[in-house]
Amino acid sequence: AREGYVADLLAAGVEVAEPTCGACIGAGHVPAPGTKSLRAINRNFKGRSGLKDDEVYLASAETAAATALKGVITDPRDLGAELGIPAPSPDLPVALSQENPNLVPPAPPEEAARLEVVRGPNIVVTPLKPPLEETLRGEVLLKLGDDISTDHIIPASPEYAAYRANVPKLSEFVFHRLDPTFSQRAKEKGGGWIVGGANYGIGSSREHAAICPMYLGIKGVITKSFARIHRANLINWGLLPLTFADPADYDWVEAGDLLVLENARDLVAHAEEFALWNATKGRELRVRLTLTPRERQLILWGGKLAYVKANPVT
Repeated sequence: AREGYVADLLAAGVEVAEPTCGACIGAGHVPAPGTKSLRAINRNFKGRSGLKDDEVYLASAETAAATALKGVITDPRDLGAELGIPAPSPDLPVALSQENPNLVPPAPPEEAARLEVVRGPNIVVTPLKPPLEETLRGEVLLKLGDDISTDHIIPASPEYAAYRANVPKLSEFVFHRLDPTFSQRAKEKGGGWIVGGANYGIGSSREHAAICPMYLGIKGVITKSFARIHRANLINWGLLPLTFADPADYDWVEAGDLLVLENARDLVAHAEEFALWNATKGRELRVRLTLTPRERQLILWGGKLAYVKANPVT
């Protein structure tokens, strides 16, 4: 803006937006149906742009600009040669200003104790999971395939984003794009289990993909493998990240199967491998639980926040 480029961009019809998650989740940047669009963002999942049948390509900002000029996906180096314009070099500032009039210094402790935090209707206290029960019992509420993203688990588009600080409301949309009945079924059955394939929980690191299933009573997720960050989020919110001891067992476990884990607290505290009883099939399902000692404590307490609340640092 200081160099005057923004005025030129606006005159050319460019839509300038704030540097937020907007373009990534389709907030104000939803493409027209039946069209293709380029986005200089970091992830690309079906429906991520806010349109169910989107056709989004990821590109660098330079490629996106060149494509906007030509109307087809264009290499900016070719466009530069065609127009006789050398590719611009990065022009980074020496330093960034730290002045921000929106930042207010904290109040003195005596005044802070009297202050009331005003919250809107969609900012509610985050619910915590109670300590792990001795027996975990529930149906497999949903069986999924490979590469389930956190967008599949909890949508991120604008119609849901308003509830991200309202877990009870947001939980109504868990797996909504795959099975609109999931949330209601989970509530009616008092929770249960989720079964997935390989690489479960890829994509955005948003912890709502663990918080909302926890709120619905999900005991744990049984998969062939987990995406690293989502696995950590499951642990932080007290859900069991279980993997099949034999990946071939994925084939015979079905939605609706009743799974029971007896002596759960002792197994979580000490065991690397154990068996759930599939009461529907009348056979054992062996699973692995690979955790650090600290992670085992977090799950026993019901998650990291529950642990910290029960064990404050003095």
